Amino acid sequence: MTRRPDGVPRSRRSLRTRLLVAFVVPLVAVLGLVGVVSVTALRAQLVSQVDTRLDAAIGRSESYSSQPGYDPPHDTGDGDGNGSPGGPGFLGARGQGEGTLGATVVDGICTTSGVLGSRGQTLQLSSAQQGVLVDLPTDAEPVTRDLGGDLGDYRLIASPARDGEVLVTGLPLNSTADAVRRLVTVELIVGLLALVAAALAAVLVIRRALRPLDRVAATATRVSELPLASGEVRLVERVLPGDTDPGTEVGQVGTALNRMLDHVEGSLAARQESETQVRQFVADASHELRTPLASIRGYAELVRRQHAAVPADVGHAMRRVESEALRMSELVEELLLLARLDAGRELAQEEVDLTALVVDTVSDAHVAGPGHTWQLDLPDAPVLAPGDPGRLHQVLANLLANVRSHTPDGTTATTRLRVQGGWAVLQVIDGGPGIPAALRPHVFERFARGDASRSRSAGSTGLGLAIVHAVVSAHGGQVEVASEPGRTVFTIRLPHATEAAVAAAD
Repeated sequence: MTRRPDGVPRSRRSLRTRLLVAFVVPLVAVLGLVGVVSVTALRAQLVSQVDTRLDAAIGRSESYSSQPGYDPPHDTGDGDGNGSPGGPGFLGARGQGEGTLGATVVDGICTTSGVLGSRGQTLQLSSAQQGVLVDLPTDAEPVTRDLGGDLGDYRLIASPARDGEVLVTGLPLNSTADAVRRLVTVELIVGLLALVAAALAAVLVIRRALRPLDRVAATATRVSELPLASGEVRLVERVLPGDTDPGTEVGQVGTALNRMLDHVEGSLAARQESETQVRQFVADASHELRTPLASIRGYAELVRRQHAAVPADVGHAMRRVESEALRMSELVEELLLLARLDAGRELAQEEVDLTALVVDTVSDAHVAGPGHTWQLDLPDAPVLAPGDPGRLHQVLANLLANVRSHTPDGTTATTRLRVQGGWAVLQVIDGGPGIPAALRPHVFERFARGDASRSRSAGSTGLGLAIVHAVVSAHGGQVEVASEPGRTVFTIRLPHATEAAVAAAD
């Protein structure tokens, strides 16, 4: 048993288990109650019959004892040593049956006692058994006592007689106990069989009743596995009409799920339409800005290259105009590239020598950042992978520019290339201050920037790593980052990579 956040207990058992328990437990209780009542009623009935026979035996005893000379003991006549010549005389009355017990008690002392045997002999009682008879109440009401030994339970009545004597008469309850035991055995066997049969029937009924709920859950599971995060989404999954009957609880769940899916589909369609409009606007705006930005850069460069002397402040202003126009042109180009990738535009596909691409890009980084230490870790054979060489070059150039912009001079950056299980694994490792933990989950988002420890120092637009992620994803690859103070690793994986065969030297 667990607890929800609001403190309410929550069962871990399934609905099927709870329904089965809710069915079986009351059934067990009912079967147990019926068994107890039936056993109690049967025993009471059998004991009542014994009491009736006991009354008859008492009548015979009293009738016999009223005759003159009833005191002589009943003769056993078998000579086997089990009889007692001191047994009460009324045991010899006509009609007394096997197992009938008789005793006389005078002043708290059992003077005679015995039990009729199977051949009419009188079996003597032990001292302990006689002690039980002495302690009987003399209210002429039948009581049950355990005499122990071979006798077991007896139904006994102690009734006062003449001269202060108490006559004790009893009948065995062995047959009653046997009948009760047989009934209990039958009830246990039949009850267990009935319980098993009822439990199996309940399992089948519950499984059949909850089958529509399984189908509703399967529909919800299929919807949960759909890629709903981005792109155009169509929710074709719906609960079948047979499972949307509002007259049933499961049908109400199915109807509610269908309404929710309709609402989600409409919301996703509206979101996709809005995103498409934004992307189209960005693409159109970026495309339209390319021409005026190129004109601004051209005019600024024309003024700067004129041989006629211009005032120093005018020259500085024109250089700033040209520099910012260049930076804005880069931003526009990056936005246009992201808009095209978002629109799903296909990239060029050809075999790219990643080894040569890494060497060229690291050489360019060495020229652009002479204050850093640039190292290569390449395999012996060239690594080949399908892709767009220009975009892959841009990916690596952006990663190296990221190192150059966000790490201090003297930092060592290593570019490593390997082939692992058909994937080209390209890593850029630097020993800079690392990426703040709060920024790591958002480092590939657009316009994401770090704090002062990794702030831009060379005109960064905040789109470099977003372009890396978009281009790698368009190639069917993966990109991830792991960072800690003193070590930052960007890892790119590109599929379908191979190592070219190297010709042996002559």
